[in-house]
Amino acid sequence: MVRLPENLDPLRTREFRLLFSGQAVSVLGDRMVAVALAFAVLEIGGSVSDVGLVLAAGTFPLLVTVLVGGVVADRASRRAVMVVADLLRVVSQGAMAALLIAGVAEVWMLALLAGVAGAATGFFGPASTGLLPEVVLVEQLQPANALRASAVSTGEILGPAVAGVLVAAAGAGWAIAIDAMTFAVSAACLVMLRIPARVAAQPRSFVADLREGWVAFRSRRWVWTFVAYFAIVNLLWGAWGTLGPIVAERDFGGAAAWGTVLAAMGVGALAGSLLAARVKPSRPLLFVALADGLFALPLAFLAVTPPVPLIACAALLSGAGMALAISVWESTLQRHVPGESLSRVSSYDWFGSLAFYPLGLAVWGPVAAAIGISASLWLAFGLAAAATLALLSVPDIRHLPAAAPPASPAGSPTS
Repeated sequence: MVRLPENLDPLRTREFRLLFSGQAVSVLGDRMVAVALAFAVLEIGGSVSDVGLVLAAGTFPLLVTVLVGGVVADRASRRAVMVVADLLRVVSQGAMAALLIAGVAEVWMLALLAGVAGAATGFFGPASTGLLPEVVLVEQLQPANALRASAVSTGEILGPAVAGVLVAAAGAGWAIAIDAMTFAVSAACLVMLRIPARVAAQPRSFVADLREGWVAFRSRRWVWTFVAYFAIVNLLWGAWGTLGPIVAERDFGGAAAWGTVLAAMGVGALAGSLLAARVKPSRPLLFVALADGLFALPLAFLAVTPPVPLIACAALLSGAGMALAISVWESTLQRHVPGESLSRVSSYDWFGSLAFYPLGLAVWGPVAAAIGISASLWLAFGLAAAATLALLSVPDIRHLPAAAPPASPAGSPTS
């Protein structure tokens, strides 16, 4: 038998191969929607503010459900939670595609259906973080997270490029229809997983479980500090998602050019995720902070409207940094947080990280209307640089070790 390289070892496990395959297919559809949904709003006559509001409508319900999702995932079968969430997204994305293809979609309909998909994602995300340690060994967590990030990155390369062509040739509805089908594939892969039965937790109230998750979250200063940083930068990243398509439509020729820029970000993310399978930083959170700081580069480039290849280069570096950061961050959480509370801590991570993202998507349109698109992008870039410097000033971020103390096999609290 051919021995796989160490960074590909998780693929020797049938369950991880299924989990990986389902996510790879699903992410391809998601990244197509990243292009298609914004242009769907423009296709039906929506304004810049409407684009931001529809994108925000997909995130706000996620914030409403994600904490509930964390409790449910720590109580019940994480696989079952993910399957139900995938099936809900099949329905919501399928309905959105049908409305667009039939030519009867309105902005409020797109917002409502995006909200259903976002609510389902609020259950899926924490369950996914908690499921991975049930599928691979602890020493394989970072390679496994890096492989999943590679699947995301590949989707970011192919998805926007395919979506740009589909939107230009046939309309946004067809790209969203493919997204609906990919969730069905993901659900089928999850159904085939064979996961060991978990020991049932002692029956407690939902509020008690939620409170216990909060205690586990706030007792780790490195967790909540980083989540606060993620909240700020996601607010600022809304400028990219909202204003980027507008700049592309105005200055670069539309969806195909914007798809090229996002595909370049995907190429960088793929390179970063492949590298993440090999890096072993002794101070992982310091590494995450420095790598994630690259995310703001495209904001500055977009502000000066250079040729598309230059913006694509900035997007490539940004994608590489974010992929490295996400893989190492997820692995650090999974090593240092006990398995019985991992999904709940992850849900607070999701909630805090995304808390201001809907506001970011909604606010940058009006900000751009008031001060101009270029000034808005420069403002977002400057605030992002300040947030990175503030994060690096926190001692816990600079000094947390890579490995959790050995007393607990699943990890132990770090203050």
